[in-house]
Amino acid sequence: MNLELILLPLLFGIVSFFIPGRWGRISSLLFAAISLVAVTVKLFYFQPDVKEYFVNNTGTYVLGMTFNMAIDGLGILMLGLSNLVIFLVALSNFNREEASKPSFNGLLFLMQFGLNGVFAAEDGILFYMFWELTLIPVFLMLYWYGAKENHKNLLTFFLYTLFGSLFMLLAILAWGAYTPSYDYNKLMYAAVPSQYVCWIFTGFLLAFAVKIPLFPFHTWQPPTYSTAPMAGTMLLSAIMLKMALFGMIKWMIPLSYSALKFWQLPVIILGIIGILYGAVIALRENNMRKVFAFASISHLGLIAAGIMIFSFDALMGSIVQMVNHSLIAVGLFLCADIATNRFGTSDLQQMGGLAKVAPRFGFWFAVTVLIALSVPLTAGFIGEFLLIKAVFEYQAVFGILAALTLVLGAVYMIRAYQMSSMGAPKITNVADLHWNEMLVLALVAVLAVFLGLYPNGIISLVKPSIQHMLENVQDTTNLIK
Repeated sequence: MNLELILLPLLFGIVSFFIPGRWGRISSLLFAAISLVAVTVKLFYFQPDVKEYFVNNTGTYVLGMTFNMAIDGLGILMLGLSNLVIFLVALSNFNREEASKPSFNGLLFLMQFGLNGVFAAEDGILFYMFWELTLIPVFLMLYWYGAKENHKNLLTFFLYTLFGSLFMLLAILAWGAYTPSYDYNKLMYAAVPSQYVCWIFTGFLLAFAVKIPLFPFHTWQPPTYSTAPMAGTMLLSAIMLKMALFGMIKWMIPLSYSALKFWQLPVIILGIIGILYGAVIALRENNMRKVFAFASISHLGLIAAGIMIFSFDALMGSIVQMVNHSLIAVGLFLCADIATNRFGTSDLQQMGGLAKVAPRFGFWFAVTVLIALSVPLTAGFIGEFLLIKAVFEYQAVFGILAALTLVLGAVYMIRAYQMSSMGAPKITNVADLHWNEMLVLALVAVLAVFLGLYPNGIISLVKPSIQHMLENVQDTTNLIK
C-alpha cells in the first residue's frame, strides 16, 4: 500500500461530491477513518532508514518533469499528520450543517489529496503542482462556508499565497536549468553557479514565509482565521502551514545550502520578532479566534527559527513542535468555535462563566490550554525545550527572548480561559460538548501526552532522514561553482 495513500483521498473526494445529507456526513467520517488507518498501518511497517518510492520513473516528461513520489521518515510522519488532521476535522464537524453538504466533503478530501502529494513529491514541478492544488479546495471552502465579510480577507489570503508561490516556481525552474530533470536527487547534485544559489533560496523563502506565515508576511492570517468556518481554520493552521515548514526542511535548505549563511541570521531575527509580536498582540486581543491566531504566529516563529539553525537538535525540536502545534491548533480552534457558537460572539469581554453551565467544555478547554502551554509530559515540552536550547546555543540573547514565549504564552492562554469560562455565567441555557467534540479534544490530549511520554516515536522515525540530510548538504556544497 504505497500509491494508494495518495490516491485514496482523490477517490473519496470524487465520491463525496455525490453523497448528500446524512449519508454524506457518515461517509465523510468513514473515508477519513479509512485513510487514517491506512497510513497508520504503513507507519507500523515503515523502515525509516530507507526512502521508499511510490513511483520511480527514470524517464522524463514535459519540460523535464518526472512523476516520482517517495517518502522517508519525515515524509511518512507528515503523511500521518495530514491524515490525522483530516480525520479530526471530519469528526469535529460531524454534527454541523456543512458535514451534510457534498461540496464541503468533496473539497475536504481533495485538500487531503493535495497535502499528501506535497509530502510525497520527489520532483520539483510535481511538488509545486500539489502545493498549488491545496489552495483551490481551501479557498472554495472558505468562500462558500465562511462569513460573508470574509470574502475580502479571503482575496488577500489567495493573492498573498499565489504571488508567493510564483517565486518558488521561478526558483525551481532556475535550479532545473542546470540539470536534465526536476527530480529531487538530480536537483540536489546540480552544479549551480554560486551567484544564483542565493536568489534560488530567496524564491523558496518568499513562498514559505507567506504560507507559515513569518513576520511581517502574517497580515492575511488573523482576519482570515477569525471569519473562516471552523474546518477551514483548522486545516489552515493545523496542516496547510506545515507544508511550508516541511518545504524549508526538505527543499529550500538542502537544495541551496550554501545560501543558508546569508539568510540564516535575518530569518532567525524575523522568527524571534514573530515570537514576541504574536505573544504581545495575543495579550491585548479580545477576539478569541484572533488570540489563538496570534499565538500561532508566535509558536511558528520559534519553529521557523529552529529550522534555519539547521542543527540536529534544532530540526528535531522543530519537527516535534510541528506535530504538537497541529494538535493544539485543532483543540484551540475547536474550543474557540464552540465558545463563539454558545455565546453568539467571539468577543472575550462578552463571555464568561461557560465552565459553570457547560462543565465538560470547561474541563476539556482547560486540558487543551495546558497542552498549549507545553507543560511537562506533553509533546510541546519536548519540542520547545529542544528549540529554545538550540536557539540559545546559536545566540544566547535570542534564546532568552525565545524563552519569553513560555511566560507570555501562559498569560494570554490563561486570560482567554478566564474571560470565557470563569466568573458568573452570562448565559444559562446552553448545550455542553457534543460527543464528537469531546472525542476530538480527548484524542488531542491523549496524543499530546503520549508523544510527551514517548517522543522517541517521532525522533526514531525522522532521525535517519535528518542525519542523511545533514550529511548530504555538506557534500553538495562542494559542487557549487
